[in-house]
Amino acid sequence: MELVVRKTDLLRELALFQGIVERKNTIPILANVLIEAKGDHMRLAATDLEVGLRGTCPASIAKPGALTLPAKKFFEIVKELPETDIRIEEEKNGAVKVAADRFESRMQTLPKDDFPTLPDLAAGDGSLVNRALLREMVTKTQFAITGEDTRYFLNGALFVLRHDGMALVATDGHRLALVTAPREGDPKAEEQRTILPKKTLLELGRLVGDGDGDIRFARGENHIFFEIDGRLLVSRMIDGQFPAYERVIPKGNDKRIEFERDRFQSAIRRVALLSNERSRAVKFAIESGRVEIASHTPELGEAREQLAVEYGGPAMTISFNAQYVLEFLNAVATDVVAIEFKDEVSQTVMRPVGATGYDYTYVVMPMRI
Repeated sequence: MELVVRKTDLLRELALFQGIVERKNTIPILANVLIEAKGDHMRLAATDLEVGLRGTCPASIAKPGALTLPAKKFFEIVKELPETDIRIEEEKNGAVKVAADRFESRMQTLPKDDFPTLPDLAAGDGSLVNRALLREMVTKTQFAITGEDTRYFLNGALFVLRHDGMALVATDGHRLALVTAPREGDPKAEEQRTILPKKTLLELGRLVGDGDGDIRFARGENHIFFEIDGRLLVSRMIDGQFPAYERVIPKGNDKRIEFERDRFQSAIRRVALLSNERSRAVKFAIESGRVEIASHTPELGEAREQLAVEYGGPAMTISFNAQYVLEFLNAVATDVVAIEFKDEVSQTVMRPVGATGYDYTYVVMPMRI
């Protein structure tokens, strides 16, 4: 195999593969990226056997063929090269020469036949999904996925696709993040419910981060596919029954307080500095016209800060994990947020105020301290 490719094109693709490849595993080929040269482009692929990614970039192909290279080192070399053409050539001794300008290197390869076969998406399969909405959904839910729960179905987020709407929901048992949005699809299409693994959602977030235009989503027998800008993200599905999230969202929260998001966020950050490092608990003392946020740790000290609010209900005290609240505030972009509550022990709902195009519901269980 022999080809020439622009650094800018190759670096853009290789950067997207770094989260896919497994660097610590018992199968060496999974640390490599597969390169296939044919026609007027090079095709790249990487997988950890659970999540895989395919991408392409234009190239001048002198000799078609296929080979594998260590994904991390290949990326690091390309990143340091000058902005020029890069020459990649497979030599007779089994090494692969990577050169540009006056730089030249040789890297060891592993047999291309050892690289796992990735399933493919048939042309025209699947449904179109609005990219901007999916980007919002991923950003606002992925942090609520647990990564250590023995209930494996919680190690992912539920993606619901209907002809007239879509939803993405994640929970770790202590809080739940739900984003719903309308869509226009085939009225005859059946509802699809798919649990996306945490790593899949993380890589999906990177792929939809820039650009616009719809993406294609499809389900196979064991795999799911996202086609984005000519790239194909392939993932195994999590087989399991996701909790009935609709039942978790409280209906009787009759008290509501609105906060200026930046002010609210800054106050929690400051007060949380003296919270218990394990529980991260902060206390909300709610009274008419004000909320006092406070923390206390015997070995560290205490902190408190008052915020003026419009509230005329009964006084009460509610405690939260500060990290849970801050992750919600980091995810929203509106100037104002609202918390809706019933009492000191029932689920509290947090929402952005004034968001358009989607609905975001964040449910948090209060702490008992």
